[in-house]
Amino acid sequence: MRNRVEELRKARKLNQDEFARAIKVSRQTVSSIETGKYNPSLELAFRISNFFEMTIEEIFINDGSVEK
Repeated sequence: MRNRVEELRKARKLNQDEFARAIKVSRQTVSSIETGKYNPSLELAFRISNFFEMTIEEIFINDGSVEK
């Protein structure tokens, strides 16, 4: 799954630490989401989508890949 978190965060001129505080996670979690190493829980995906005032589908793009 791809995502637009880094692009959207930078458009708001936020660093990872500022964004992490806004969505109540660690900076490391934000970094892992942005690099695709971690897919957020549904609850966290909703927090991110609410922060950016976008739908989850607009932020997280299903590219057909499946992790095992």
